[in-house]
Amino acid sequence: MIAFNYETDFNLDDETEIKKWIINCAENENFEVGEINYIFCDDEYLHKINVEFLQHDTLTDIISFDYTISKLLSGDIFISIPRVEENAKTFNVTFNEELHRVIIHGILHYMGYKDKTDEEKQLMRDKENSCLKTVNL
Repeated sequence: MIAFNYETDFNLDDETEIKKWIINCAENENFEVGEINYIFCDDEYLHKINVEFLQHDTLTDIISFDYTISKLLSGDIFISIPRVEENAKTFNVTFNEELHRVIIHGILHYMGYKDKTDEEKQLMRDKENSCLKTVNL
């Protein structure tokens, strides 16, 4: 089950289609979607979580808490809408493209993809791009 929660003045345009897309991306990697909670919030909300749980005193666009067991993806994904807006401008892409990239980025982490080294970042980006090609929104 995928749930979308809103802690800021933002709502997804088409939750049903986004859920189908996430499930499709997971199935393409031979994973199953368990319980995934997306929490859309502002910078202050996510910064507090970053400091409290990760001891990082920085702004970020996404924090994911992974509860995946084997091939059953589960977890909580917090996304800062102001960071997504800012990143979209920085990377010269639409807000929706950047939002979809961040949405699937958390799922890819649950599948075991990392982004610490240059090689890991490139593989993560390739997987994101592959999933973005299939989004029908």
